Amino acid sequence: MSTTTVTPAGATRRTGGSAPSAQDDAGLPASLAGPRPRTGIPFGRLVHVELRKMLDTRAGRWLLIGIGVVIAGALTILFVQDGGEHPFGDYLQATTMPMAVLLPVVGILAVTSEWSQRTALVTFTLEARRVRVASAKVVAALLVGASAVATSFVLATATHAAAIAFRGATGDWTMPGTAFLGAGGYVLLGLLQGVGFGMLLRNTPAAVVAYFVLPTAWSVVGSLVSQVRTAAEWLDLNRTMEPLFTGSLSGEEWARLGTSVGLWVLLPLAAGMWWITRAEVK
Repeated sequence: MSTTTVTPAGATRRTGGSAPSAQDDAGLPASLAGPRPRTGIPFGRLVHVELRKMLDTRAGRWLLIGIGVVIAGALTILFVQDGGEHPFGDYLQATTMPMAVLLPVVGILAVTSEWSQRTALVTFTLEARRVRVASAKVVAALLVGASAVATSFVLATATHAAAIAFRGATGDWTMPGTAFLGAGGYVLLGLLQGVGFGMLLRNTPAAVVAYFVLPTAWSVVGSLVSQVRTAAEWLDLNRTMEPLFTGSLSGEEWARLGTSVGLWVLLPLAAGMWWITRAEVK
């Protein structure tokens, strides 16, 4: 006795008393040639994919164009105003501030777009280990931030040198060493904070609003309400980063900076990575 089963391709296969013939296998998809993969997706490839999600999209591309326009306008104003008589620190601030404010949105979109456009199912099907995907997003954000910081230094240096050469400005390259650390940290921490809020909320409008409103609201409350003023000195990231741009930091100021970074950057990032490994993918 034999039975007949229907294959996904619609062909019939006879099982039971007689051995299957070549005709019975007609309509079945052929097996893929070559050896079967024995290892997972390399982490470097995951990082490359996350970089493309950040930069090689319409939203990311227009954000980068907007950042470039703002930086070009700020540098042009400094170059023309007062004959270019501005210290190097002013030119550096003109290049890093737009990046620090707008680049985190690129990090947010790299996370939330997968959930809003429902491509997370594809991502986590190809790489089921979600921690690796989340880690690749963090590494990609750090690479983008490092490239942005390097670009800001180059643009600031070139514009200040051009003001000296063509506008007759007095060269003023003096700048505290911690200010360079602050400029780089401002961009990198902002990007990581954006990625953290994106992982935690997984919704573009909510993540963008939370990123801009919550720290700003806390800064306003800390400056106006005397009951929380002491706490704001430890938990207001904008306030704890100010000594980086003015000079050396004391031990207490480093502790305040670390506390505020832990609250606004590391905590959302850790909670977001934990939540993204448990969130239901639809």
